Amino acid sequence: MSGKVWLVGAGPGDLGLLTIKGLDIIKSADVVIYDRLVGEDILKLIPKNAEKIDAGKKSAEHKIPQENINKILLEKAIQGKNVVRLKGGDCFLFGRGGEELELLKDNNVDFEVVPGITSALAVPAYGGIPVTHRDFSSSVHIITGHQKQNTPLSINFKSLAKCGGTLVFLMGVENLGNITKGLMSEGMRKDMPCGVIEQGTTPEQRKIISTLDNIETICEKENIKSPAVIIVGEVCSLNEKFDWFDKLPLKGKSVIVTRPKDREETLSKKLKALGAKVIKCPCIETISLIDDLTFNEILDKIKAFDCVAFTSPFGVKIVFEKLFEKNFDGRIFGNKKIAAIGSATSAQLKKYGLSADFVPKTYDGKSLGALLGKTLKNDSVLLLRAKEGSAEITKELTKAKIKFEDKTIYYTKYVNSIDNEIKQKIVNGKIDFITFTSQSTVKAFTSIIKYGYDKFIGVCIGEKTNKEALKYGISTIVSKKASVCDMISSIILEVKKCR
Repeated sequence: MSGKVWLVGAGPGDLGLLTIKGLDIIKSADVVIYDRLVGEDILKLIPKNAEKIDAGKKSAEHKIPQENINKILLEKAIQGKNVVRLKGGDCFLFGRGGEELELLKDNNVDFEVVPGITSALAVPAYGGIPVTHRDFSSSVHIITGHQKQNTPLSINFKSLAKCGGTLVFLMGVENLGNITKGLMSEGMRKDMPCGVIEQGTTPEQRKIISTLDNIETICEKENIKSPAVIIVGEVCSLNEKFDWFDKLPLKGKSVIVTRPKDREETLSKKLKALGAKVIKCPCIETISLIDDLTFNEILDKIKAFDCVAFTSPFGVKIVFEKLFEKNFDGRIFGNKKIAAIGSATSAQLKKYGLSADFVPKTYDGKSLGALLGKTLKNDSVLLLRAKEGSAEITKELTKAKIKFEDKTIYYTKYVNSIDNEIKQKIVNGKIDFITFTSQSTVKAFTSIIKYGYDKFIGVCIGEKTNKEALKYGISTIVSKKASVCDMISSIILEVKKCR
């Protein structure tokens, strides 16, 4: 039985601009053939067991010739596989999608097209340029600035110069001079506003705004490279007024997130939304210790104690995963009191239908222990937490003469290595901030990276983490509260200070 091919437009680079339908289809793919301009975050959505084929085309350099790509799509589909042809931008706008479908149609292979957001519209929008505006332009014209190898640029400059609309050139940065000269030679005025936006919709986005006669000189000076979008028209004069992307508080800043994979997404998403270039570099991983025997012990202890205290979202997650696996649910907590070390742990409990009775104002072990010691009096406490958990909780409970048991349910393991490209960025001063959400992340990071600590600022979630970072001479800033939101606020304040 023959498979099926989906042509999916991946959009201009920003993961958030991928369509919901495109996301669903990528996740169900057996084979993905992708182009150079597909964003890294989108490529990470490809299933681990899917075959990945890099067709990475750029000007005059094709890893796989177009006719071979067409054949691969056909061959994989005939093998009965779900095949995704993943293209930057939109499939049919200078994407040669029509060519790829012809061979499939000739061989009666099913296919479907999922349009993508084109860079011709998205990139100007991220640069503060509306391609149409009632006061300036009532039409937009999208033109390829790229020609076949060894053939002259074939553009009807006479018509474009007279049309009165906004002109958007894709794949044209290498021909920028020919484009501007062609338009001026047909009568377009030399001082017509013009913009070139490189790496549009990504944290690396750069924008050059000038006039038609001067834009090439500035772009050469600034070493503007492909991919870049060229916009010509009066609407370019609105770019400062409507620029929102470059004004994001962390635009242009690179931030490494060292959290374990299972907990990195919340921090990463918030940083990206503020314009930061986020590099995920988990330095630790958390390993569950809850086997069947341990689970039965936990059930017995929950029954025996008055209060159950969780000290991390991961602890909550693995307990409930095991509960569901064994056909239990939150009812086992019955009338037990529930404590959480902070807002993230409390939020994780709410996902499973439980509200924490006790959450300290300061999110650390000492504060949680002190709160329980002050509040519980004659009640007993079951601590479900990490093997290397802080002794401050138990000290406070002991001081308050609270009966408790400290039950280990997971441990933290250091990651042995970091991608060499990330290492080079750190030691070469290409990273602005590295986030540390625990002492363990600091210890793990410094066990791998032995130098270059003066090249970045460490963002620490609390004083204990900060003290650990200071041992290695890392310049730090510390969040007032032990929360992701407060860490981000600290970064924003630091950036504002330096501007």
